[in-house]
This record gives sequence, C-alpha cells and structure tokens, in this order.
Amino acid sequence: MHSLWNATEAAQYPNDLAQRVYTSHLLGRNPALVLHGGGNTSVKITEATLLGGQEELLYIKGSGWDLATIEAAGFAPVRRRALLDLATLPTLSDKAMANAMRCAMTDASAPSPSVEAILHALLPHKFVDHTHADVLIALTNTPNGHEHVRRVYGDSVVIIPYVMPGFKLARLCADIYPQAAHSGTIGMVLLKHGIFSFGETARESYERMIELVSRAETYLADRSAWTIALPQVAALTQPQRLERARLRRAASDTAGAPLIMITRDDAQSLGFAQRADVAQLSQQGPATPDHVIRTKRVPLLGRDVRAFQQAYVDYFETNKTRSVDPLTMLDPAPRLILDPELGLMALGKTAKDAAISAEIYHHTIDIILRAHALGGYEALSAADLFDMEYWELEQAKLKSHATAPIFTGEIALVTGAASGIGKASVAALLKRGAAVIGLDINPAIETLYQRADYLGVICDLTDETAIQHALEAGVKAFGGLDLLILNAGIFPPSAKIEAMELDYWQRVMRTNLDANVVLMREAHPLLKVAPNGGRVVIVGSKNVPAPGPGAAAYSASKAAMNQLARVAALEWGADGIRVNTVHPNAVFDTGLWTDEVLQARAANYGLTVEQYKTNNILHVEVTSQHVAELIAELCGPAFSRTTGAQVPIDGGNDRVI
Repeated sequence: MHSLWNATEAAQYPNDLAQRVYTSHLLGRNPALVLHGGGNTSVKITEATLLGGQEELLYIKGSGWDLATIEAAGFAPVRRRALLDLATLPTLSDKAMANAMRCAMTDASAPSPSVEAILHALLPHKFVDHTHADVLIALTNTPNGHEHVRRVYGDSVVIIPYVMPGFKLARLCADIYPQAAHSGTIGMVLLKHGIFSFGETARESYERMIELVSRAETYLADRSAWTIALPQVAALTQPQRLERARLRRAASDTAGAPLIMITRDDAQSLGFAQRADVAQLSQQGPATPDHVIRTKRVPLLGRDVRAFQQAYVDYFETNKTRSVDPLTMLDPAPRLILDPELGLMALGKTAKDAAISAEIYHHTIDIILRAHALGGYEALSAADLFDMEYWELEQAKLKSHATAPIFTGEIALVTGAASGIGKASVAALLKRGAAVIGLDINPAIETLYQRADYLGVICDLTDETAIQHALEAGVKAFGGLDLLILNAGIFPPSAKIEAMELDYWQRVMRTNLDANVVLMREAHPLLKVAPNGGRVVIVGSKNVPAPGPGAAAYSASKAAMNQLARVAALEWGADGIRVNTVHPNAVFDTGLWTDEVLQARAANYGLTVEQYKTNNILHVEVTSQHVAELIAELCGPAFSRTTGAQVPIDGGNDRVI
C-alpha cells in the first residue's frame, strides 16, 4: 500500500484540525482501509475556554460521517479530561457513555462523538488513526491471529484481544496499553476488529498506518496468501428475471416490507458461490463485527428463505438472554444471498443500503480467502456477533427512525423517461423512495441521474428483444418490478384520414400501442410477485374521450391503449395488480411543443401563448410535474382500492366533461 500524502495538497490545510480532515480523506479514499462509515480519526487540541482558561479537546469523527468526505464540522469536540474520567469507571453502559460524552462536548450542534472516543482520549498521542484494514482482518481472523500479528510487528504494536466496541474496549485498552506501550510503539492491533496508528503530526500518524498495513500485505504475500486466484466462471445467459423477482419477494415477505435486491455475477461473486467449501467459509460470520449490522451474521446459501428465517429466529432465541434489557428482534430476512447460478445478491431497504452490503461482502470474500490461505478463516462467535447486532445503541436507533417514504424498497419502470412527463415521473418516484428504471431511445437516459437508486437503459420500445433485455437489466439492478409507468409515445404531424399513408398509421401503432402490449406482457409475471401488489399507470390523452381532427392515428392508438388498460384491470385484479389511466391535455413543457408550434397554435385561436396555455375551465397551466405527481399518487396508498380508473388532468375540458 502506498502513501497518498501530497505536500501541495497538504499545504491547503493550515491547522491541526484541517490536517486531520486531509489525512482522514486519504484514509477514506481507500476502501481496503475503511468502508462506509467504518474507522475513525481524532486530534487533540488545546483551546481557550469562555472564561479565559485553557482546556484540551479531543476532536473525533462524529457519527454519521465518512472519512472520505468528512469536513471540520464532522468532528465532535469533547473535553478530554471528561473522557479520561469516564475511563476510570469500573462499568458503564454504552447508552450512559454516549450521553456522558455528549454532555462533555463544547459544541451542542456538533455530531455525536464516535463510541471509541474514550479509547482515542486514552492514547497519549496528538493524532490517532483507526481503520478496519482488510489485510489486518485477514491476518487476525485466523486461529493463530495473535501469533501472526507478533511475527509481522514484533513489539512495535500493542495487541488487544477482542471485546465489544464501546466502553468495554476502552476499559480493556486502559488496562493493557500503558503496561505494554514503550517509546518504539507506533500502533495498536485490535484482534478481529482493526488497527490504530498514531503520531505527533497528521502525516506521521497517517504514514504509520500505511507502513503497518504494507508490512501485513508483505507478510501475506510471502506466504502466498495475498493474491487470490479465481476460477474461470461464466454468468448465465438465459433470462433469470423471474427467479430473481421471486427470491426478492420471499425475502421481502420475511422482512415485512419491500426490499431492493441487487445482483453481482462477476467472477469473484460467482467463483466464491461455486466453491465446494463455500458453506464452511461463508457460514462463520462477517469479517468485522460492525459489518453484522448491514449484512447479518451469515449469508443465505441458495434460495430457501424460509430456512434462513427459521435459523435466524433460533439464533435470536438462543442469544437474547445475553442482554439484561428486553430486545426487539430485527427482521429475519437475509441481507446477502450466495447462489451458484445467480451469484451474489445483496438486499436492503434502499438501493444504497443494498449496494453497501454488496461492497462489504466483496471485501469479505477477499478477507476470507486470504485468511483461508494463511491457515484458516475464523470469525467471531455467534454470541459475540449477536452482542454487536443487538447493541443497545443500535436498538435505540430502531425507535428513532423517521417515517420512510411511501415507495421505500419498491421498484418502478418508466418509459419515455428522458424528457417531459416521463422525466418528471422519475423525479416524483425517486422523491417517494422508489428505485427507478428509466427507458428511452434517447442516450441521455443513461446519465439522467448518477445515484444508486436509478438505472437508465437505452431501449427502442418497438424492438421486442430490447424490451426483454431492459427488463433483465432492471431486475438484475434492483430485484423485481412493482410500478410500471407507460408513458412513451409519439404525436406525429397532423394527417387527415383520406390522405393517410399506411406506414404512418403503423408507425404510430407500433410505438403507442404494440410496444406497450409487449411490455405489459413481459412485465406481468414480475408485477404478479410484487410484495405490495403491482401497479400500472398508463399515460393516455384527452384525445380518448375528445379526439380532434387530423389526429386519427394518435387518437386511435390512445383509445386502444385505454381499452387495453380496462381489460388488464379486469384480468390482473386477481393477481393483485392495479391498472389505472391518466388523461393529460396540453402539457406544454414536453418536447412535442416547441416555441414555434406554441405560437402557431395560439395564433390559430386568436390567443396569446400564455392565454393558450391556460385555455381550460380552471384557467390553469398543466405541467409535466402535475401529471407526474398524479401518476405517483395513483400508485400510492390513497388509491389502493382503485383499478380501472380514468383520471383526466387537463384543467377541465368541456368536451371531456
């Protein structure tokens, strides 16, 4: 591992806290050191008090911040003296510790200090770095972890046996570190947990971390335990979307709420899932105890979710008496699934949660295989992991969560999503917590959003194979389909019936009707296994109840879709799928309405453009956002008892009324 220290960059950080921010970023850039909130850093700074005195403060990473992106405001300032006093107590609950630390802060608006603040305060060095470096975890998650550490570092580090993070760990370090440390001590290893480095400058502490990690990498390399050879495997080429959707449904039912399920079928994931010894390697536990909160103790092997559920209930019942307080069992659904055909599936309440779990397990696979090559992988006991999973601080979080958005854990597909009503629908659904698959022939669809809960797919909806591939990609990305928004369509130039070419007619029908028939047919099996029931919303048109001259092909295609929606509502109701239609009119912020067209149409009626836009009974303008909000609401709980409805959104049209 190489140092990322850059003198030019470092010069832009002028004081101790700023230097702390800079080297925290350097650590956070490397996922082999820290992942998604893991690890913490601190600096001790003496500052003036309000009364004119001096006091030493520990600035430590606050809860909820990642080292890769932390700012100065992300460090909690805590009076070091108060932390040292807490360390003298024989016992202290972590809840009481967290409260005492907040009371010792000098800035009430700062985030809560890391639970390892007392440990950082105990160390006599100005700068302290703590990571969960993959290589150290591989080194210590072995039967002879203590011996391996001693061979790598000699007496240059203090070795701490595993105990629960928080006050117990701080007390153990308070007992061991002063006795074991000496002038040559540059670090501290927590077995099966992580590693500390320290120094009098930010650079010294950071580069000691790099040195310590590099020495461990060399040790593993010398024993042929660093580079892991992966078998040659190939992902399945046949469609698997229904199998994935059924698996997601089973997991969601077990969780009691919809879950997002992302799939990784790369060589690492498939290779590990196909190992003959995967059961022995994967069923011991996670690489570090903090991972259990995101991944649960073990992944599901195969697809028997019910068996996993029962095993989790047994695990809870066996260990719940370890807590003196009553515990609320977490949902017993898996967060990771290993399947020899499908690869690695990661589940979460959101796409971001699922992606984090997947990334954690990719690192875990490397750790497991390196430890295995070094002499055998050995995780913490189920009891120790239970203590972490049901930590009182984590239990408290269950009672403090805000209400989740209504479509949390659900997956929507929107056609014609690159512009107009489709684009607005994507935004409305994302706002309500859904993961969204956007389809459009416009390549801009791929970069419409850069976030974990959005997938843009270039798709010609008149190509049946392209539709199937898009659905396959969407289900692989998120696990299934709950909401289908059929918005894509074309509004061709005006053509009277007597002058209409057959190609013109067929082109409109292929896009506005046939493509939607295919998409509905292919989506139905997925909607049928949606955890909360499938929902379809079709974007119709005012031209269905009130057609206009010159729009025969468009009006007929929309009328046919309207009839298709009515039949689908009749046929799919038994499957728990709702099908409803919205009929917009005069939505002028779409690509169909250029300034030139607007001016021409307004002039035709003797109106200004603004008058033309509000030429309805309510004298209001209807925008893509208005339509999108109605679409989203039709998918929501307010319309849970409605199917086969046709809802106009046109400001009121006398011909429709």
